[in-house]
Amino acid sequence: MFASMKATSASKIELSQAVEMLKAIAHPIRLSVIDLLNTKSKAMCVTEIHEELQIEQAVVSQHLKILKEKGVLDYDKEGKHCFYYIKNKGLNNLLNCIRNCQSC
Repeated sequence: MFASMKATSASKIELSQAVEMLKAIAHPIRLSVIDLLNTKSKAMCVTEIHEELQIEQAVVSQHLKILKEKGVLDYDKEGKHCFYYIKNKGLNNLLNCIRNCQSC
């Protein structure tokens, strides 16, 4: 009886984390940032992302902060620059799945 309760609780936590991640990526700018990082297959700094997407640097920074807080992205600091990359490699599979669904 207790084993099944523990499994249910863990599943609720995992579902809650999944919901938070999906909320984080469910914004056009954040999805564009993730797609850019996925396409470039390299870490990028705020300035590079801002130039590629032609979005104000402050706006990009705000969205990167949200993606970092939700565990979608992480960064490496080199000098005064932070280079952002996709932390959850499974996210690439999710993006591919979304693209496949759009073509149906």
